Amino acid sequence: MCLAIPAKVKKIEENMAVVDFGGVRKKISLGILSSVEEDDYVLVHAGFAIGKLEKTEAENTLKVLKELEEVAR
Repeated sequence: MCLAIPAKVKKIEENMAVVDFGGVRKKISLGILSSVEEDDYVLVHAGFAIGKLEKTEAENTLKVLKELEEVAR
């Protein structure tokens, strides 16, 4: 089983991007995904963007993850 987390692209530098995971920023590879722009949402797995998401889909997923985090407390 693999898990990919939605993240917002903040900055693009060649084939790398800085993404935001709810306040945590990380540099990831865009090597297997084309046509990504700043402010896009991408699915990130093992340091790679593996897919693009529509903004509403990403926001809904992030909301559910936050709700799960609150339930787990």
